[in-house]
Amino acid sequence: MQFRDLKTQYAVLKDEMDKAILDVVASSAYVMGPKIKEMETAFAEYVGVKHCIACNSGTDALLLALKVWDVKPGDAVFVPSFTFFASAEVIAMQGATPVFVDVDKDTFNMDVADLERKIEQTLKRDKLTPRVIIAVDLFGLPADFKAIRKVAEKHNLFVLEDGAQGFGGRIGNQKACTFGDISTTSFFPAKPVGCYGDGGAVFTDNDEWAALLDSYHIHGKGNDRYDNVRIGMNSRLDSIQAAILMVKLKAFAAHELEYVNKVAARYTELLHDVVKTPIVPEGFYSSWAQYTLQLENKEVRSGLQNALKALDIPTAIYYPIPMHRQTAFNYLCLDENRCPVSDQLADTVISLPVHPYLSEEDQDRICEAVRQYLGK
Repeated sequence: MQFRDLKTQYAVLKDEMDKAILDVVASSAYVMGPKIKEMETAFAEYVGVKHCIACNSGTDALLLALKVWDVKPGDAVFVPSFTFFASAEVIAMQGATPVFVDVDKDTFNMDVADLERKIEQTLKRDKLTPRVIIAVDLFGLPADFKAIRKVAEKHNLFVLEDGAQGFGGRIGNQKACTFGDISTTSFFPAKPVGCYGDGGAVFTDNDEWAALLDSYHIHGKGNDRYDNVRIGMNSRLDSIQAAILMVKLKAFAAHELEYVNKVAARYTELLHDVVKTPIVPEGFYSSWAQYTLQLENKEVRSGLQNALKALDIPTAIYYPIPMHRQTAFNYLCLDENRCPVSDQLADTVISLPVHPYLSEEDQDRICEAVRQYLGK
């Protein structure tokens, strides 16, 4: 059994995938070829924004957004503590200061009340200028952007949506990767829509920012690649990955997103009475990058993980160390109790296999194993 079954996905999409890849190989347009623009247009249309700029990774996508806004030393950027390292790493890469915000214990996403507290604390205590809120769509569920927007408008902050895991999610009829002033996603292979390597994209409706993003991701180019008007970076998506993503997007929209939601709903139906299952608020729709349970404590989690491993059922822990406890951020001299929910989740969460090709037989086997262990 695979945690995220990319082999079966490839088998299903093989004919179309092989043709797409070989067409690029035959074209010899491997870098910044016409397939890139085709892919950017398709993803912008799917999401519902004017501009999509493809880049080398989800991490680069976040970094490019901060460059457009000239985030720099002396700036404070607010980011959840319970997320992948890249969400905070890019802040430090710009020389700015990450301020870690706790998360909601039910949705795993940014706790807006704690966000307000952290902004007020920063304004009172620190010699920092609040600039940006990075809101993460964790595990496929969009953050509470209506509430986050109110806070951002009150304090005149940019909102950057980290949709690395959220692509395909929705609030009402509005899709993820449209909620930020700039939004980003990742095409890492295990993401809801993934390529066969690293890849990412930045989304915005702002024409000026889109032009800057286009420049920054190709060495700060001006009118052409030898006219360099700013210090940029080399963050181009290659044409083969773009071709792969076109095939993946078609399958995602046609059936994968719907089916992974059916898998998640069945998990919840079969497990909700024995363990805390994920909560999707009314009006929200998740793309289920992960299906994450909350257990009583670290010991119970370890026992369950070992029991499932013995049955060849893979699991994962996202994330065992919250951002405010990462060694790389020791220089910030953080109070250990700044994000208690993030601390608790780091000790109690476990993610089960979830993907559009998970059979009902395997779903039943997983759920029965979880029920048997927790029922002891």
